[in-house]
Amino acid sequence: MNGGRHIVCGMCGKVNRVADDRSAAGARCGACREPLFSGLPLEADETGFERHVSRNDIPVLVDVWAPWCGPCRAMAPMFAEAARILEPDVRLLKLNSDRAPSVSARLGIRSIPTLLLMKDGKVVARSSGVMDVHRIVSWTRSSLAGAHAA
Repeated sequence: MNGGRHIVCGMCGKVNRVADDRSAAGARCGACREPLFSGLPLEADETGFERHVSRNDIPVLVDVWAPWCGPCRAMAPMFAEAARILEPDVRLLKLNSDRAPSVSARLGIRSIPTLLLMKDGKVVARSSGVMDVHRIVSWTRSSLAGAHAA
């Protein structure tokens, strides 16, 4: 296998290597045998968030939200639909700001919902406020194209 992309399993957290010439869409975790992608965003705690943003070779799109936030709840199904479109090229995570206050503070989250597009552990784009599925997808793709050009 030449090179490959490292992708963190959403079920067990193990890092898997997927060959560059293989689609990650049907790949399964070498440890737990679950699919690496389910077409749904993953709920992440602080530890899971850190693992996904630091160990995935693919970009990670994070929805920072809270259960008491009406706009966050309104955007949730649109974010879930975006996962079906963007995976396996992007990992989608949901981070509850109430359960991850240190991560939220470190990332400077001042309003929710906030989307963070992360690559190689760094925020490459940020947007606050509700987006529909088409805007989430187009914002993510254009932000990635801009990040690659920079």
